[in-house]
Amino acid sequence: MDDCVFCNIVNHTIDSQILFENERLIVIKDILPKAPVHLLVVPKKHILSITHTEVVDETLVGEMIVVA
Repeated sequence: MDDCVFCNIVNHTIDSQILFENERLIVIKDILPKAPVHLLVVPKKHILSITHTEVVDETLVGEMIVVA
């Protein structure tokens, strides 16, 4: 997805402050934080929104929670 900012961050075409990365996830600092610690846990798989997750994403969503 060329127009997805998170896909571009995952693909390293947009610079971001990466705090954690593995094969499935990336954790970055928010560029406009609303709290002293404001991090984003982003799946490398493009998922439009939480309502677009599927049963096959169960492990991925669980890993996102554990990493957070």
